[in-house]
Amino acid sequence: MTTKEQIIYKYKTANVLEKLIGLNVIMFILTYVFRALFFLMNIQTNFFLDWLVFPKDLMDFVLKPWSIVTYAFLHAGFLHILFNMIILYFGGQQFLTFYSGKKLLNYYILGAIFGALIYMLSYNLFPAFAGIGKSYLIGASAAVMAVFIGIATKVPNLNVKLFLLGNIKLWWIAAFFVLMDIIQMPFDNPGGHLAHLGGAFIGYFYTKQLDKGNDIGKWIENLIAGFQQLFDSKPKRKSKSNMKTVYKNKSYKKASKAEKDDKQKRVDDILDKISQSGYESLTKEEKDFLFNAGKDI
Repeated sequence: MTTKEQIIYKYKTANVLEKLIGLNVIMFILTYVFRALFFLMNIQTNFFLDWLVFPKDLMDFVLKPWSIVTYAFLHAGFLHILFNMIILYFGGQQFLTFYSGKKLLNYYILGAIFGALIYMLSYNLFPAFAGIGKSYLIGASAAVMAVFIGIATKVPNLNVKLFLLGNIKLWWIAAFFVLMDIIQMPFDNPGGHLAHLGGAFIGYFYTKQLDKGNDIGKWIENLIAGFQQLFDSKPKRKSKSNMKTVYKNKSYKKASKAEKDDKQKRVDDILDKISQSGYESLTKEEKDFLFNAGKDI
């Protein structure tokens, strides 16, 4: 297997979390490659960044509407991307235990969008930002916060092991992140911290809506599916089929609904067990059942 084939294989077999982290790393490398090229060519502007970061001014945003998502795949430095990817990986692993990969992408993109909107509104509404010149938002923090707070809202009492600290409930970590953004806001990067809080809010709100049966991120799945169909180069085979009369079986429908209700009840029972005794208390069969059920959510 050639290097190219290995890369293609790893991409196809990677889950959404791994692809998100990989894309962030690739964009980080490209950013510094372009910076080096611009430096060597004595070009004073960074065209690559200028057209991908999210601006605080509405008119600048109108000229590059894609920036409301693209900024969330860029980072200002090594520590910036390192901490974001560690938190994304840690929270994403927990997330995929209860939700599907598509939901993870929904949370990430919604967090990026809502965080950017909070950032823009804050810079144009709060007196503290009056007189500030050119400013832009960069980094995956708002998107990552949406994922982390989202899963912490789903299973707040989930026990996770941290180095030197031992077992800690997930909501403690989530509360710490939110509190740190509030505390640091007056001292450094206030716009960024507001964007983080925006991402945290949408993560919390999304999970609460899912619990009520409302998927506020479904439009993202539909949009991505539409793009995939648009760029799908494989011609669809036309299959001939004979007209058939289909009779709906009411008893089958009732059985399916009952089966779905039983499945949901078991999921709820397992979640209650996690809240009381932690994830590690589950049997292998319960973990497998929860993982497979999460794919359907």
